[in-house]
Amino acid sequence: MHCGVWWGRGQTFRIMASAALGGELSCSICLNPHMELATMSCGHRFCRDCFVTALDTQKGSGVFPCPGCGEKYAECPVPEKKVKLSNAVEDSRSMEQEKSGIFCTYCVHFRVAAIKTCLHCETSMCEKHLAAHNKTVDHVLIEPTSSFSSKKCSIHKKLLEYYCSEDAVCLCVSCCLVGKHKGHEVDLLEEASEKKKERLRNVCEKVTTMRAAIEEKVQSLQDHKRKAQETSDNEKKRVTALFDDIRRQLEVQEQRALNEISRQEEKVLLSVSELIQQLETQKGTLSRKICDIEELCNITNPITVLQESEIEDQDMEEPEVCDLDDFLISLTLHRSLTDLITNIKSKNEFHVTNVLLDEKTAHESLALSADLKMASPSETEQNKPDLLERFYVQCQVMSVERFSSGRHYWEVEFDYSEVWDIGVCYPTIDRGPDGDLGRNNKSWCIGMFDDELVAVHNSDIESLNHESPLQKIGVYLDYEAGHLSFYQLSGTIRHLHTFATTFTEPLHAAFYLDTNGWVKLLS
Repeated sequence: MHCGVWWGRGQTFRIMASAALGGELSCSICLNPHMELATMSCGHRFCRDCFVTALDTQKGSGVFPCPGCGEKYAECPVPEKKVKLSNAVEDSRSMEQEKSGIFCTYCVHFRVAAIKTCLHCETSMCEKHLAAHNKTVDHVLIEPTSSFSSKKCSIHKKLLEYYCSEDAVCLCVSCCLVGKHKGHEVDLLEEASEKKKERLRNVCEKVTTMRAAIEEKVQSLQDHKRKAQETSDNEKKRVTALFDDIRRQLEVQEQRALNEISRQEEKVLLSVSELIQQLETQKGTLSRKICDIEELCNITNPITVLQESEIEDQDMEEPEVCDLDDFLISLTLHRSLTDLITNIKSKNEFHVTNVLLDEKTAHESLALSADLKMASPSETEQNKPDLLERFYVQCQVMSVERFSSGRHYWEVEFDYSEVWDIGVCYPTIDRGPDGDLGRNNKSWCIGMFDDELVAVHNSDIESLNHESPLQKIGVYLDYEAGHLSFYQLSGTIRHLHTFATTFTEPLHAAFYLDTNGWVKLLS
């Protein structure tokens, strides 16, 4: 039946056309889109074949019922080609062709999308013609394609069936038997493809693992970024609160110093006022005595002058004038600032350590100051006793203090000599040739060597950037966290380096000096 052919060829097209045009192009019986439809007055449309078949069943009845709704007509409707609908069908077919791209080679009256392509026959087939093709031959079928040159050997024009892994090329049968690929190990394309897919799956698995690791790392960095922002916000709040507190304390201490000045001023002014009053009283007394003396001197009778009682001559006492005690004012101010600084240090959550050098560990060529704050090489014989604690090869010295917990900070000033090391070490560090700071697993330091600043631990050396001049360094130790940090204090404060590890023994501050220069611990 024509109707069946329509259904077999254009099922996909029918569904798309019906959906796109809402049944405007479809027969009400077979539901297939047609270019010529018979339209009844009731609005139903029928293709020619279906309409003729329906008329044949009604022969001799004298009426013509609509196959769609049953409405009866006295005259037979004549099918009329609808040009507008025909154009719509053509447009729908064009859309279908654009979507598929590859059409059945054997469907000449109506272009139907192909579902397979035969490489041997170089033809593409729809479902109907593919079924007939498979009954007669056993050819290689692939997904629809119009490019056959890439599927065949460019030399022998035969189907590519093998793969040479040695040369990484696809081959035909002739390529395997003759030519430069003769004797090479080859696989069937499907087998070679599966092997490559397996390798690709392995690569994909590794890449997926790498991607997961990267995603995890990115997430970790995002978390670190968020924590850094949170820490920054908290630190800003802490510093703001600290300086607000400092300003309040400064105002209190300022008022305290001003009150002391006002108290002394009041005391001095009261004392001066009392002295002025005393002097005014003495002045009045003396004025009366002057009048008495002048009156007596004007008497001409000697007897009267001599008989008058003698006016006593009084010594004038020098009044004691008190003044402002500027030292007491300075002492009050100093005490206020000291209390303020002590309070600030307590809120900084680390201990500013007063580090002293240990004479028992100092190399015999190192001279220490009386306050054990400064060390410098000396050519003068030191006559130091031989002790187990003393460094006898390296020109080094350790601190008296040992740190086994907490957070500590100290500052070091030094001469900008060519070679020096500043750091920490375990008390079990070798005192001989293996005790060089940073060149073992018992010490950590930064130092200057050939005008290059480096960080050294266990002989691992890392170059550091710094700003000249580098003459003062701050050292911060957080024992529990395993952090040892160094900061440049000359000019702008800058972070130089941080060692991150796990400390397993108490630590001592340690210093190395070359044949010149000096190092000084600041209070």
